[in-house]
Amino acid sequence: MRILIATETFVPATDGICTRLANMTTSMKKLGHEVVVVSPDLGIEEYQGVKVIPMDSFSFPLYKSRPWGLPSRKMKRIIEDFNPDIVHAVNPFFMVTSAVKYAKRLEIPLLTSYHTHIPDYLDHYNLPLLKPILWDYIRFWHQDADLNITVSESLQTELIDQGIATEGVLPRGIDLNKRHPKFFDQELYEKWTFGLKDQKLLVYVGRLAAEKDLDHLLPIFANRDDVCLTIVGDGPEKQRLTELFDGTKTTFTGFLDGEALSKAYATGDAFIFPSISETFGLVISESMASGVPVIAAENGPTLEQIEPNQSGMIYQSGNIESMIEALKILDNPLKLKELGLKARREAEKYSWENATRKLLDYYEETIHLNAQKLSHFNKLVNL
Repeated sequence: MRILIATETFVPATDGICTRLANMTTSMKKLGHEVVVVSPDLGIEEYQGVKVIPMDSFSFPLYKSRPWGLPSRKMKRIIEDFNPDIVHAVNPFFMVTSAVKYAKRLEIPLLTSYHTHIPDYLDHYNLPLLKPILWDYIRFWHQDADLNITVSESLQTELIDQGIATEGVLPRGIDLNKRHPKFFDQELYEKWTFGLKDQKLLVYVGRLAAEKDLDHLLPIFANRDDVCLTIVGDGPEKQRLTELFDGTKTTFTGFLDGEALSKAYATGDAFIFPSISETFGLVISESMASGVPVIAAENGPTLEQIEPNQSGMIYQSGNIESMIEALKILDNPLKLKELGLKARREAEKYSWENATRKLLDYYEETIHLNAQKLSHFNKLVNL
């Protein structure tokens, strides 16, 4: 199968979309498919044998830390030159809208997938009145797809409620070799607990952005004197958060990848995840694969990964008492170990190859649906 994937972001960025696409595109290549990725110009033209075509990009005021691609007629030429069996438009919002436009114009099977829940972000940027307009915009770019999928069952329900037909959910995938308890690092643990005795280490991995609710973690330090926090990642809120957590036992590592990131996941006593704006929150599954239990704010996609009190702990977002109550698990080392073991066993059910095969099934369904539509249209024309 010849597959063209157009995406608003790709490696070397490390958010959930990039992690998913990086692993799935390489898995597709190993399975014998020809894949081309079209993305904003992120400084690469190849990723592990997969061709990457960079597009003109710009800096968006709310996210200056990463480039955004521009809609362009260049997409039409790229699609014509590659002549794909299917176009996969990932989160069409800026650049990827061109892929939707020209795939339909060229009558190429089109699958769209919804990953980033931008309407929820508007609450964090004090723009809630724009939500109806934004939903209209999202609906417009998804409505003509032969098939639309998303990344969690709760989000599928919301999209359907918004009038966006969403026929499938893409399963999670985890690199079980890179995310493994074996990467626990005692020296790193001592560094991140500042060489202090009887400390507990919480680790967060992800973008440093307003919608991640990282400021909700600050009250931990007013309620406990035995907790250290490590925040892994970068983003537009880094400077503000660094100033906010100044004077607390918090380490900001900046961007990590490779073995350093594997160690970060595996070295905490627990993974802390305050965000409720996630469409899935893949970092939760990656922490579980690392044998580290997750303490997370409750939302639908999170509950699709964590079984409360079995593979992690849940608290109510914005409720300090609820969060501090959930953190009491840190005082029970045996229970904490049990949660970590159960989390790893749950994560072992998932692999990138299985997730990729499911996506390929969706591609085949998309091609079939497109053929049916064209056949029906041609019959009507010939009447």
